Amino acid sequence: QAQLVESGGGLVQAGGSLRLSCAASSIIFSSNDMGWYRQAPGKQRELVAIITSGGGTSYADSAKGRFTISRDNAKSTVYLQMNSLKPEDTAVYYCNRRFAPLLSWGQGTQVTVSS
Repeated sequence: QAQLVESGGGLVQAGGSLRLSCAASSIIFSSNDMGWYRQAPGKQRELVAIITSGGGTSYADSAKGRFTISRDNAKSTVYLQMNSLKPEDTAVYYCNRRFAPLLSWGQGTQVTVSS
């Protein structure tokens, strides 16, 4: 069964940076478009960044210019470099396939940005 394990979150001051990682197992990682999602308290989960199997990227408006998604197919890992963090970026961050059928969600990694 496919498994997603996110890591790298933490508490950071506004303006700081974090690098999130998501390790995927038991899927043909290199052939999947992947995405980073986030869910803030009381809000729906939203898609933040996408990376295609070919390495193309796209971002939500809230992430453009600040976040960078990348992948290492040899390690079956997708990354999210987050710079210039804002308090509104506070959320639990998850990775998953970009398109259905989604895999079972991992535990996510908490990102908290203090003002």
